[in-house]
Amino acid sequence: MRTAVVVLLLTCGLILAPSHARSSASDDVKETTIGGPDGLAIKVRMEGPYTADAPLQVVSCFRYATESAKRMSGAPIELDKRLGGVIASLRERGEFVGDELESVLIIPKERSIKANALLLIGLADEAALSVATMERVGKVALREATRLGVRKAGFAPLIRDQGNSSVPAGEIAQAVARGVILARDTEIRLAKEGLGQGRTLEEWVMEAGPKYLDETVDGVRRSIDSAATVIAARPKAPYLNDKK
Repeated sequence: MRTAVVVLLLTCGLILAPSHARSSASDDVKETTIGGPDGLAIKVRMEGPYTADAPLQVVSCFRYATESAKRMSGAPIELDKRLGGVIASLRERGEFVGDELESVLIIPKERSIKANALLLIGLADEAALSVATMERVGKVALREATRLGVRKAGFAPLIRDQGNSSVPAGEIAQAVARGVILARDTEIRLAKEGLGQGRTLEEWVMEAGPKYLDETVDGVRRSIDSAATVIAARPKAPYLNDKK
């Protein structure tokens, strides 16, 4: 996986800073919180990636093509507008193409969006979109959140806004959340053996438009059951092999 880091401030200290709490009186959104394994809270929230208040915001992007860029609408356009066009610049210059699992971390300048950091993850060509790809996206997002030491992260797939409807929204949500849960389980087990960082995500927010909110909730619920089956079947032996 190719990772580039774009730093738009002199310091990246904002990444690790806690996000400011929002007043519930001013929130005109719907949300559902679902309890996941090992204390993980998965929240499905009717919100866009540019208004979400979190230490880390994640979005996914198809491989860049001029024609597909013309079909883009809604949240991706507004997100990049608030960022001053940095996403479009990276993509047009070929510095973030959007190959599968390619990633780039952006530190927004002067809180142009509410998130402290924005992670873009590539999806490859539209025609290749699958639930397997989205599960891998969830794993990459969780591991980057762990590396950065954040306790909360938001995710917006932006699939429909990029003009693609080949995979149902519920299946996308299920795959991403499953990837997050499975990768988090590994990180927790590594930490218990002294092989990890010792802290990992506590809240994962799946952002969805009003049309896909219920589908997303159902997908997240299915992901918890599906991931639990995989986790239960994982070997219980330590990762370290004491045999010389």
